[in-house]
Amino acid sequence: MIRFVIRRILLSIPVLFGIVFLVFALARLIPGDPCHAALGEKATPEICDAWAKRFGLDQPIPAQFAIYLGSILQGDLGHSVRLDQDVTTLLVQRLPLTIELTLFAMAFATVVGITLGRISAIRRNSPIDVGTMILANIGVSIPVFVLGLLFAYVFAVGFKNTILALPPSGRLSPGLDSVPMVQAWGLEGLQGPLRAILDFLSGMYILNALVTGQWAVLGDALRHMILPAIALGTIPMAIIARMTRSSLLDVLGQDYIRTARAKGLRERLVVSRHGMRNALLPVVTVIGLSLGGLLSGAVLTETIFNLTGIGRTVTESITARDYVVVQGMVIVIATIYVVVNLMVDVSYALLDPRIRLD
Repeated sequence: MIRFVIRRILLSIPVLFGIVFLVFALARLIPGDPCHAALGEKATPEICDAWAKRFGLDQPIPAQFAIYLGSILQGDLGHSVRLDQDVTTLLVQRLPLTIELTLFAMAFATVVGITLGRISAIRRNSPIDVGTMILANIGVSIPVFVLGLLFAYVFAVGFKNTILALPPSGRLSPGLDSVPMVQAWGLEGLQGPLRAILDFLSGMYILNALVTGQWAVLGDALRHMILPAIALGTIPMAIIARMTRSSLLDVLGQDYIRTARAKGLRERLVVSRHGMRNALLPVVTVIGLSLGGLLSGAVLTETIFNLTGIGRTVTESITARDYVVVQGMVIVIATIYVVVNLMVDVSYALLDPRIRLD
């Protein structure tokens, strides 16, 4: 197992290098001048010359790539031209929201998807099966921006002043503020890596409120997270439900399942102990790919619900020709994909002892 993990990590290094190179090259090949995109009407030739010199854009492309690659190896992802901030600072500010949204959306998609798929497989060709698959097909077919706007209208306008009313945008209601962990625990003087970790975790409002005892903030943050998490998780939920149904039906037709039933095991034990564990292998693959995709940034969901996460940041940076932010965010996204895929591969051996990764 350890050799497999080390081998996968070593193999991921050229993958990440190739991604960095491609993104760097494509950013330079896009038509348009980043100076004019960032400064607009203020971009005179003299200002643009000084601007390019300041950010190293007057250097040859190979020299720019070498400098940038060296900075990455030192942990420096660069400086945003448009926002005048370090990319690392942007990540600390905006990645926690995307992680929080992704985890809630994935939890919804996984729990509901596997449950619906299991019910459909057990009640094959019944009205419940047909209804569940119709629901799954609708979930796959409706675009996120339509579903998000529909949710916002129904629960913010249609159920206004009722117990079902939910906030249509933002992370917290006006008047509420999430106190960071270092401030809540009286650690304002803390510095170094531990301070950076606590600041990053404080960006997850729900986790921060939970561990610091801010119960009003916790309840409000959870209410704000319901609509975007369901809107974002609906398509993965539908895919997981269909995959679970298909995989479980295939497993339930195997000889060892008939043997288990012939021995007198109850159907619930046959499905849960012998069926679901083997049926989950392809489902885990889908969950891993969906998780990586959601972590890469839910641009439409973040835009509809007025959430500033990593997806929205990348989109705005592409429009503004802010190369450094795009490159830094893509490197983080690619690293997340590699880690998620590694976790999926390792989970195969845990789900099926017959698989030996080494």
